[in-house]
Parts: sequence; C-alpha cells; structure tokens
Amino acid sequence: MARLALLSVSDKTGLVDLAKALVEEFGFDLISSGGTAKAIAAANLPVTKVSDYTGSPEILGGRVKTLHPKIHGGILARQDLAEDQQDLADNGMRPLDLVVVNLYPFEQTIAKADVTMADAIENIDIGGPAMLRAAAKNHAHLTVLCSAEQYGPYLEALRASAGQVPLAFRQECARAAFWHTASYDQAIATYLTQSISEPGTAEPDALPQQWALSGRQQATLRYGENPHQTAAWYRTGSTPTGWAGAEQIQGKELSYNNLVDLEAARRIIAEFPADRPAAAVLKHTNPCGVGMGDSLSTAYRRAYDADDVSAFGGIVVLNRAIDADTAQQLTGTFLECIVAPGCDDAAREILAKKQNLRVLVLEDLLTGPGQVVNAIAGGFLLQAPDTYRDDPATWQMVTEAQPTEAELAEMLFAWRVVKHVKSNAIVVTHQQQTLGIGAGQMNRVGSVSIALAQAGAKAQGAVLASDGFFPFDDSVRTAAAAGIRAVVQPGGSRRDDDSIKAANELGLIMAMTGVRHFLH
Repeated sequence: MARLALLSVSDKTGLVDLAKALVEEFGFDLISSGGTAKAIAAANLPVTKVSDYTGSPEILGGRVKTLHPKIHGGILARQDLAEDQQDLADNGMRPLDLVVVNLYPFEQTIAKADVTMADAIENIDIGGPAMLRAAAKNHAHLTVLCSAEQYGPYLEALRASAGQVPLAFRQECARAAFWHTASYDQAIATYLTQSISEPGTAEPDALPQQWALSGRQQATLRYGENPHQTAAWYRTGSTPTGWAGAEQIQGKELSYNNLVDLEAARRIIAEFPADRPAAAVLKHTNPCGVGMGDSLSTAYRRAYDADDVSAFGGIVVLNRAIDADTAQQLTGTFLECIVAPGCDDAAREILAKKQNLRVLVLEDLLTGPGQVVNAIAGGFLLQAPDTYRDDPATWQMVTEAQPTEAELAEMLFAWRVVKHVKSNAIVVTHQQQTLGIGAGQMNRVGSVSIALAQAGAKAQGAVLASDGFFPFDDSVRTAAAAGIRAVVQPGGSRRDDDSIKAANELGLIMAMTGVRHFLH
C-alpha cells in the first residue's frame, strides 16, 4: 500500500513542489483539507479531502476538520505494535508516514493595528497544534514538518536513504514541532495577558504572574563578550522585527558586543525626536559623546568632538537618514557600527569605501522591547523598560536662581543623556553637547570628578546632571567650583536641604525631577 501523507498548511510556501515530489517521485497518497487541498488539486495532483477520508464533513465554519479518530489514529499508531495495527484495520484507518502542518497566522494577526479580540481568537489554531504534538510524540514511526524550510531537507533525506527517513532526522523535526507549538502558545498567552486584566490586578501595568520567553535563532555568533564564551542571537516572534529586521548595508557580521551596544544606542537616540538632528557615539553601552545641531553632520561632529579619543572604535547612532556630508565625516575615523533610520545613495557610496564598517538601517529606532529580562541563578528578573518621558514642567525648581528657557532646555538635554549612562552617572553639557561623562563609579563623588575633569575649562556656564540624588553637598560645591551653572538631579535624599542651601549660597540653579533613572 502506498504511504500516506497529511498536508494542512496556512502558509502555502513550497507546498506544490513538496506535494509533486511526494506523489511523482515517492508514490505517496495525499490527504488534505480546505485551502491546502484546493492548492494541490489546482496543480493537477491527486489529493483526497480530509472530509472524504474521514466520512465526516467539516463543521462549525471549518473549525473542526482534522479533529477525528481516523486522522489521529493514523498519526499515533505504532507501526511495530500488532495491537495498534489491528485497531487501524478494524476501524478502516491507514497509518500516516508524514504530517505537514503549519498554523494559523496568530502573530501576524495581532500585529495589525486594527486587530480586534474576536479576530485574534479566531486565529488561534486548534487542530494544527493537536496534529503537530501527536506526530512529534510518535516520531519513531513518522515524520512531522512544521516549516517550509524543512521540505527540501526532508526530500533529500528520502532520496539518500531509499525512502526511509533516518531516526535522527525525525527526532530533529519532532523537536522543532514542539518548539513551534510552545512558541505559538506563548504568543497567545502573552497577547491575552496584555489584553485582559488579570483578576486581582491592582494596576494596569502590573507584571503577570507567569511569563515565558522563547526565540528562534537568528544567527550563531563567533563568541560572546569574550572569545571563550559561546553565543547566539535569537529573535522573538514569527517575523523579524527590531534588529532582526534591520538592513545591514555593508560590513562584517555583527558580534555579541555589537548587538548589545546597538541596543544601548537605540535606547539613547529614542530620547531625541527627529525634528532636530541628533547623534551619539557609544562605547561599551555608555555614551561617550552626544550632540545636537542644525544639520546631521553638525550633530555628529559635536558628538564626536565631545570625546574624540573614546570615539575610536565606537558605535554611532543618528536620528535621521545618513546624507553625504555626514557619511564623509563618519569615514574619518575607525568605527565599529553605524545605525540610522535611513541612508541615501550618495552616503552609501561614500561609506562603501570602508568595507569592514558595519552600517545598518533600522527605520524604527523608537520601538524597543516591552519587557527587560535579566537572568539570575534559578530564574530571571522582569521589569518594564525605562521609557518614561521626562517633562520639565513637572520638575521642582528648588533654588532661588531660576533657569531661563534656554537653560531649562539644556537641563533637559543633560537629563536625557544621563538616563543612559551606567550608574553612578554624571553628565556635563553645554549648548546641546556633552562635555564630560562620569560612568559606573562606585561613588557619586568619583563620577563627578571624572565628568568635570573631562569637561575642563568648558564647564564654565555648563549644566551637570546626576542620575541619583546627592547624599551630601560636596558634589554641589565641587560642581560650582568648576564653573557649573545649573544642576539637575532626582532629589529624595534626607540631606536635600544641604544641597539646596549650598546651591543657593553659590548661586547655582538646581532642579529636582522627582524621577530617578538608574542604569545598572
């Protein structure tokens, strides 16, 4: 008797070629349902509808097609067990040798801007996951395929083994099927968690009681943070988004550290709307220079000049498409990566002269992950990303000296940058350009000293931002001695009055934002 294959797919990619090879090269009989059967029949290939095979019509508007004993009996039967074979014979069933299933496009559906809950629910596949799980469980006796990418390797395996697919291949396909159904169920659970408030949830943004993370490998990376660490890049979702969906115009393959730095770059540039050109240069996830200007090339030059020593081998992020003038400047030093929302043809031609320079276009630099995950021994931590949009109108001006409109804008610029510097963080800026950055020190006084030393004489009339409050007035006095005009900090120390008193004594402006932006 001819071998039997069940084909029931939402994504018809490669379907006809697979069906043609199964029938004409290997003599399979095909059973199929709905649109899959129509596509196969339209290619003039013999196919039996599931409803004809089972003797039961599709019901409930197609919701019930393959949920039938003749289907699942054929999938789950153990071909080396006499009792199972007798059950098949007694019930007019045939064992299946191949199950090809992919699922309703749930993630594509919920990605639509106008999707309704009813649309999402209707795109939850029931029969497909049941068949995939059953076939994967019984992989000792049949093969399950859940992706068009597997069709070619499956046919090659048939050809190479006289029609008998090796167990190792079937095991790998079973593993893929279980991951497929697991990620599918996770997408559904996540959507429902985000769309329906959990009973007893006090706040709409409260984190769920259960959370799972899964991904599909985008690339194997040469190594991790260091050469002795293995690493790979995974994407979430069925379609590439974020960095997985970026266009790499040129350059070497991305490394683990490149990707970590690029995400830090995306976070900081998201602070600066494209209505005014902005640029940042980063090293080891910290900004070493941030600048704004009337043109993109000016913004980049200001970011670069802020710390041209640290900029060597850095990551550059821009909030506008790269033009020829900016590209010319970008080629003037060694950089690891450049990312922008676009890159015009003239700029591409200029950048191409640096073949190893990685240049990426990510149109949406604003959208980041909905949650931040940090692995710890025995579990992981989950938090909402720090996407808080700071508004100076909510700040408390705590000193006698009050800022002008221009000074307040400068304070906001400094505050937006310090948010993305590793704690303890201090940033000194003037005229929309960073002058000094103190990052990641074990005490705030150390960060103040580093930032002011880097700014040097340029600190005269500048703004100093601190990501945490000042527990003593020493940092305020040090800042004033260096020529700082205004300080912005979250406030909240029991000794805030000491810092305010010192600022008033020294003629400084001080704002307390009421919001802290630690970055560990």
